[in-house]
Formats: sequence, structure tokens, C-alpha cells
Amino acid sequence: MEMSRDKVGDVRKYTWAHKSQRLSEPQQRPVRTMVTRSQRSPDPGLLCGLPAELLHMLLDTLSVLEISVFSMVSKEMAGYVVDYISSMAWKNKNIVSSFHNNMYLEQRCTVQHYRELGLLFKRCTLLLPTKERLKFVFCMFSQVPCFVLEQCIAPHCAGFSRYGAFLKTLIAGWDELECYRVFNFLCDFTNLLQKTEAVISAKPGVKRFQELQLRLFCRQVLLDSWQNESECQFWLIQLLKPWPMVSQAHLLFILYGPLLPEGALGWQALVERGLPHGALWDMAKAILMLFGKVEVKGWTTDSMLVIIEELIAVPEPWHVENVARLLVLCGSRLCYTVLASKALGGRVSEISTLFIYIILVCEKDGYHMSWAVKLVQQICKVFTSTPEKFCFIQQLENKFSEVTKEFLDSNLTGNHFEDAETFHTLSILLDSSAHFHTKLLHMLLK
Repeated sequence: MEMSRDKVGDVRKYTWAHKSQRLSEPQQRPVRTMVTRSQRSPDPGLLCGLPAELLHMLLDTLSVLEISVFSMVSKEMAGYVVDYISSMAWKNKNIVSSFHNNMYLEQRCTVQHYRELGLLFKRCTLLLPTKERLKFVFCMFSQVPCFVLEQCIAPHCAGFSRYGAFLKTLIAGWDELECYRVFNFLCDFTNLLQKTEAVISAKPGVKRFQELQLRLFCRQVLLDSWQNESECQFWLIQLLKPWPMVSQAHLLFILYGPLLPEGALGWQALVERGLPHGALWDMAKAILMLFGKVEVKGWTTDSMLVIIEELIAVPEPWHVENVARLLVLCGSRLCYTVLASKALGGRVSEISTLFIYIILVCEKDGYHMSWAVKLVQQICKVFTSTPEKFCFIQQLENKFSEVTKEFLDSNLTGNHFEDAETFHTLSILLDSSAHFHTKLLHMLLK
């Protein structure tokens, strides 16, 4: 028997009203069946109730990495771990006090071990304020002479590199503000700024040991351990920022200048003779890291030009070939910026000489001569009038003859070359001139 249409309508209205009433009623939350660590009662648990001696015996059986994981069980356990690693027995076992015995180093002083120590200190001090974390860490490591600036006199000590691996792991992922705090705390704790000032205010090469110590500490602890260029750039800027431009150039040389075979900085070597590109590669990378990106805070094109001008005059004006090689290593954009600045300043004779040595460097080091030709064309466009452009080209050609004559005058003795190396250098000079002009004519006649 079919239901009447009126009854069907009543049923639908009732169903809709009932459903609306259920939706409008406040929903009851399900009963919580899981409790997070932060919501638990502060029960220290079974392990935390153990006597300290027994807990230390338990921790003695774990590796550094396992202890770091163990410290994250609870706040109380992190406190126990901090007490445990503060003990002299643990420090003697895990933080090497000497980095000079090769057999000893192979067993207990690997880079990986200090990365794991960094992870341990990072995890067990996670709940402490940044200042307290840093104070705890630096107090622990300052007791080792090989980690302290100017405290270790061994020539091949591995302490700074291990310290760098530890510090990088400790602060990995920290934001910029916290890294500022790390740098400021490190400066206060180690007197880094005062020691830097004492070195850069002295005559280059006078404080040889302090120069090398500053270089090793800054490079191995703060700079070289970072693979990310922006992070390395951050630390380099912090090191340079407190000083005027002249001192920044001096410090940049200490950090990245060429080292002689005996380990001293090559202050005079850059002045007296041309050095191979490997000797200037670190310097070029540092300049590119600082000025390769325009968005670096506080740095402008003018500041870059000033620092480079000061740098190539430390301790005296460099040999022109070294200046040319540094510009070539720095690449097209930076090289053009430096040369264009000199051209706008009317220093045509200077840039002509530089160009001769840039061409020579391209020939010696195997760069395409078309790069040097394009650079000459770009600099020509800096000059606004045709007479100025002609004057520049004329100066360039005259410098080729002048440099060749100077070389011959200084190296010919009784119509004979002094040695085979001199003859080889002259051959390179003449070949570079021929290859440059060949490429220049080819590009003009296209």
C-alpha cells in the first residue's frame, strides 16, 4: 500500500529538521587516549631515579652519538648528560688534549668524531638560552691549548680544523641573529678582535707567528668548514666589518694571501715577481665571495674598488703580472669594473700596462685570447669621443713595445740570454702579442 504524498512530505520535513538540530548542537570531543611528553607529569622515570654513579656507568657504555640521542629523552635526562660530559674523566676520554701524535690522532681525533661531539653538545644543551649554551661549550674547549689562538706552537696541529668541524655541527641551522651572538661571544671569549688589531696594525711580516695563527684560526674554525658560500660569506664579513678599508685589505691578505713553501705569508713575493695562478686562487675566490653578489649588506661597488686598490698595494705595489692574474681569476664582470673605473679616472697609461699583462696571463695560463679582445672592446666603449678611443689604442700598442724593450734590456747580457727561462718568457710575450692581434683583426673583419 503506497504512502500518500502528504505523508512522504511530512517524513522528509522531520528528517531534515532532525538533521539540522544535530548539526547545530555542540560536538563532543573524543576522549584523548595519548599524552604528549609536555603534558605528562614531571615524573623523572626509572633511569633518572638511579644514583649518579650508576647512571654514569650506563652512559660509559654508549657512544657519543648514542649519548646525544639519549639526552633528548627528557629535560631531566639532558641535565644528567650535561653533568656527565662535564666530568674530567669524560673530557679526557673524548676531547683530545694534544693533536700532534699521528697514531693517537688516527684513533681518537677524526673529523667525524668532532662532528658527533658537536651534535652531542647541540642536543644536550637544546633547552638552554643561547648565551648559556655558548658559555658551557667554550669553557669546555678553551681548556685545550690546541683550540686556543696563539697557544699551540706545533707547525702541523690539527686542533683548529677539528674545532671548526665541531662548531659547524653545533650551530648548523641557527638563524642569522644567533650566529651574530656566536661571533660576538667568540670574540669576547678569545679576544679575537684585540689580537686581530695587533696583527693588522703591525708592519706586514713582522708578527709572522701571530699572522699564521690568525689565518689558521679564522680559516679553519670560521670560514673553510662551510660548504655553502653564503654562510662562509657571513663569517668573512663579520671578520672584516669592524675595520677601516685599509685594514680590511691587510686582513684579507693575511687570510687568503699566498703562502711560501716554508709556511710564511708571501708579502714580498707578490711585489718582486709574477706568481702562478694557484698562489692567487684563494684570494680571487674570497673577493668573488664578497663582491660577486650585489645584495651583500653594507658593500657597494665603491667599497669593492677601494679594497682591491688597497689590497694590490700591500705591503707595496704588486708586480703588474700578479695584479693582472688576480683580475683574470676574478672574472669578466669584476675585471671590467676595475678597469672601467681606472679609464673613467683618466688612468689610460695604467690600464694599458695592465692590459698587456692580462694578455700575457691569458697566453701563459691557457685562457681564450678572445676574452681579452672583448674586454678591450668593452673598455673602448667607456671613452665617449673618437680621439679618446684612439689615444687608448695607441697607448696599448706603445705599451706592447715598451714592455718588450724593458724585458730585453733587463735580461740581455753580452747579446746572450741569461737562461732558458728568460728566453721562454720572451717567447710567451711575443706569442701573446701575435695571438691577441690576430684575434682582434679577426673579430674586426667579421
